[in-house]
Amino acid sequence: MATDPRRLAFLLAVHRAGGVLAAADLLHVTPSAVSQQIARLEAEEGFPVLDRGPRGVTLTPAGRVLADVAERIEAELLEARQEIANLGEGVTGTVKVGAFQSAIRAVVAPLLAPLAEEHPGVTIDVREHEPADSVRMLRAGDLDVVLLEHDGDVDAPAPRGAHDVPLLDEPWRLVVPVSLPTPERLDDLRDLPWVGALGGTAADRALRRLGRTLGTTIEARHAYFDFDTALALVAAGQGIAMLPALAVESGEVPDGVDVVAMPGLGSRRVIMRHRATRHEPGPAVRAVVDAMVDVARGLELT
Repeated sequence: MATDPRRLAFLLAVHRAGGVLAAADLLHVTPSAVSQQIARLEAEEGFPVLDRGPRGVTLTPAGRVLADVAERIEAELLEARQEIANLGEGVTGTVKVGAFQSAIRAVVAPLLAPLAEEHPGVTIDVREHEPADSVRMLRAGDLDVVLLEHDGDVDAPAPRGAHDVPLLDEPWRLVVPVSLPTPERLDDLRDLPWVGALGGTAADRALRRLGRTLGTTIEARHAYFDFDTALALVAAGQGIAMLPALAVESGEVPDGVDVVAMPGLGSRRVIMRHRATRHEPGPAVRAVVDAMVDVARGLELT
């Protein structure tokens, strides 16, 4: 019996969502409809495609083969839709982008003019949000593309139904008030006062990682989110801080602050995340993704 390729979309949804109920929500159908399509797919193939256990479902080897085929079909269909759109009036649509300050300044804002020239039918709506809020809004459909940050050695995979595109790895820099001695190596950092970042941010994770490297717990005062706030506190002599290169190379470093590059600090990874479903990303989102990658590729972090 020939396999109906439309059933592969149901299998792919179960794979991405992690279960039949979640797949039904993703596809806007009933759970029984998903189960029926999976059962018919198994009957057509003559192999089980799902392992059903008390903790949920996972793909069988046959299911993984078919899911890979479904992803290739999906990708080819999306590429075909984009080519068809380009045959007509061009790529059109509004793309809502959520990002944090330094990413907007260095990556998002520079793409607006060239994107408008290449794709005049695409409108960009830029929203400044904290990364955690951006992730929730992307999941809810209120944003189309979000920029997120990770400390370089903690690179969690994208959740099901989403896709991550790495944009750049930027080294961490030390910002030091001129009232303190300039550190020359990691060991010099152990006894210096620190200005700390809000918990859960990449800067906070990087500082805790540095403490583990030094074999100590770094005690920091204050709690900043915005890097300009950190620079102001450092300029006021409150301590040293560890900021990503974009924060000091794309912005204004106040008087009384030295920027120090030092091996061993690691890097911050900036990634771009968009939904990856049967119908997404569309041509407009793909155009924004490509433009953002081009901008990031041209950044020079000294």
